[in-house]
Formats: sequence, C-alpha cells, structure tokens
Amino acid sequence: MDRPIPITEDVYWIGINDRETHLFESLWPLPRGVSYNSYMIVDEKITLIDTVKFTVTSPYLDKISKLIDGRSIDYLVINHMEPDHSGSIKAIIDRFPHVRIVGNRKTEKFLENFYGITENIHIVDDGDEIDLGSRKLRFYLTPMVHWPETMMTYDTREGILFSGDAFGGFGTLDGGIFDDELNLEHYEQEISRYYTNIIAKYSPMVQAALKKLSGVDIKVICATHGPIWRSDPGYIIDYYDRLSSMETVEGAVVIYGSMYGNTKKMADRVARVLSEEGIENIIVHDASKTHLSYLVNDAWRYRGLVIGTPTYNTGMFPPIEEFVHFLTNSRIKNHVIGVFGSCGWGGGGVKELEEFARRSVCRFVEPVVEATGAPTAEDLDRLDEMARSVARSIKEYTC
Repeated sequence: MDRPIPITEDVYWIGINDRETHLFESLWPLPRGVSYNSYMIVDEKITLIDTVKFTVTSPYLDKISKLIDGRSIDYLVINHMEPDHSGSIKAIIDRFPHVRIVGNRKTEKFLENFYGITENIHIVDDGDEIDLGSRKLRFYLTPMVHWPETMMTYDTREGILFSGDAFGGFGTLDGGIFDDELNLEHYEQEISRYYTNIIAKYSPMVQAALKKLSGVDIKVICATHGPIWRSDPGYIIDYYDRLSSMETVEGAVVIYGSMYGNTKKMADRVARVLSEEGIENIIVHDASKTHLSYLVNDAWRYRGLVIGTPTYNTGMFPPIEEFVHFLTNSRIKNHVIGVFGSCGWGGGGVKELEEFARRSVCRFVEPVVEATGAPTAEDLDRLDEMARSVARSIKEYTC
C-alpha cells in the first residue's frame, strides 16, 4: 500500500506496515508484524495526525508528498509521544519548517526531552478545539492510556476519533485497512495480546477514558496500530471495555516450568482433572517454551489460573518468576488461582508462588501441593483435590 487511502472525504490513512521488526519494544514477538498508522486531513489547514517510527520515515514522506502536491502542512497533532509514533517528527519539521505542533502540556515536555523541540508548539487542554476550515478538531486528554501525555483527537464534522494507541493491536494491514475489509478473527488474538502486555496495567485509566468518551458520537475510530473501525466502531470499544474491566471467560490456563519432568507430570494431571470436572476451555503452557506475551494473554482471558514451579536456587523457576512478576505488575484480578510444584530437597519455589497467590486480588484455592522429587500417590490425590476445587470455583465465580 504505497499510496494514501481515503477514509472519508479529505481524510486519509498514510500509515506504514512493518514486517521487519522482530520484537515490539524489543520485548514482544511480532509474528504478524505491526502497522504504524498516521492520518492526514486536507482542509484549508492541512493537518497531520501522529507520525511513524523513524525506521520507515522515507516511504512515509513519499506518501505525504503524493497527497499534498507541493502544499505545506499547517498542523501536526501529537496524540502520543512514544517513538513508534513520534519518531518522524523531526523529519516533518525539516521538510515543513513552519508546521505547528499541537499537543498538551505534558506533550511539550516530551518533545523537549526526546527531540529538543521547544518552538512552534500549540498547547491544548481537555475540550479545546482548533478550526481547520470546514471542520474542527476537539481534543480529549486521556492520561496514562498508556503514557502521561496521551490524548485523543475528534473530528467534529465526520465523527472520526483519532485514538492514539487505544483501540489498537498488533498485526499488519494486509491489503485491507478497514474492519469491513478484514477477517477480524485473525486480528482478535493480536489485539488482545497487544492490550494485555502493553496497556493492561493501566486498565483503570482506560475505563476512565471510555467514560469520558461515552457521550461522543463516534462514527469511525482511527487508532495508531491495527484496523480502522468504520463499519462497527462499537465492536472495538466493547472489546476494550471487556479487557479493561478484566472480564474473564469460563476456562483455565495451566502454566508450569519443569526441569526434569516432575512438575510437568503434575500439570498434565491438573489439566485432566479440570476436564473431568467439566471445564472445556483448557490451555497448558510450558513457560520455558512459550513467550511471556502469550502466557500473559491467556492468563488474562481465562478465569482459572493454575501455576506450577519447581524450586530453582531456593526460589521460583526463572520463567515462572518472570511471569508472576508481570501479573503482579499488571494487577491481575477476577481469577481463581491454584498453585503446585516440586523440589529436589529444601523447597522454596512453591512457597513464593503461594505468597503471590495470597497477595493477589483473586480467589486463592487450596490445597497447595509440593512434591519432593517425583509426585507420590498422596501428592497426586491432593493435586486432584486442588484441581476439583479450582473447577468448582471457576463455575461459581462470576466476574
């Protein structure tokens, strides 16, 4: 897609697909790539909404040149200063030195800190508007969704919400860019993984933003990643509402680490008993083989979370420790949690796992089962008891 694509009259997508980057933020795998969405409004005042990552600046500038045909850009609206969206700001200023940057007070400080930009900045506050000629842009401050300066821009004539990272997701736009041109089943997993790994910690702020936008007549949502929602913007609003409310579905994810097979044997036993107790949606992950981003995504979705660890250097197995740390940091709730594991002699890993479960804002299910060496018949009986209790709690616990 080497040319601008019209969204409505005089409003264009000028984004770039990135299929080369292996890890988003040098952390999260991108098996299906990612799009950096930027938008342009061609009115009496030509306005650019966000930019793209510095690695794709050249084709981005080519799209802009094709669209404006020798005219200059009057405004550059910055909804979010993260470098995958602000990385081409200096290139825009170099090409269009009289462009005026629109942002809020916190944007101003980021511009100085990241790029040394201190001039031609137009500061807006919540509810402020700028006139482009045939339309006005209104600004809604949405702090900590998911950086301090984040805001959204609303085209009052067309009902378009330029939402920044909110309502976005991983995945390139392969031919189609609109929700009605795409098979959304292919995008749901990547939208969820994007949310649970990057934005989930700030779910209360997402809820506050949704409340602020509840009275706005939104006809199209243009996020900085993923599809443009023109056919059914309510779909992605509802999806984000469920994610940020930490709603869970009936099911269980069993996540374990195992060095020599003992904890793995216990994990398989738990999964079988859950199935026997009528739990249909069950996923089992080996934390040593499955990337953290997928562990977190499944843990966020399913109501039951059963975690198993061997003891490693008197503590949790490192991949499990990393997973637990992430869950703690993202403040997971509305789950049923059970824990188990094994040790060679002195233990310690399962104790730390139990402490996490008891501290969490979740329903902790006993008994805690720790085998010394291979699980004995007694260990397996207690494991069955724990799994049955988890299954009952999954069915009883409404979130």
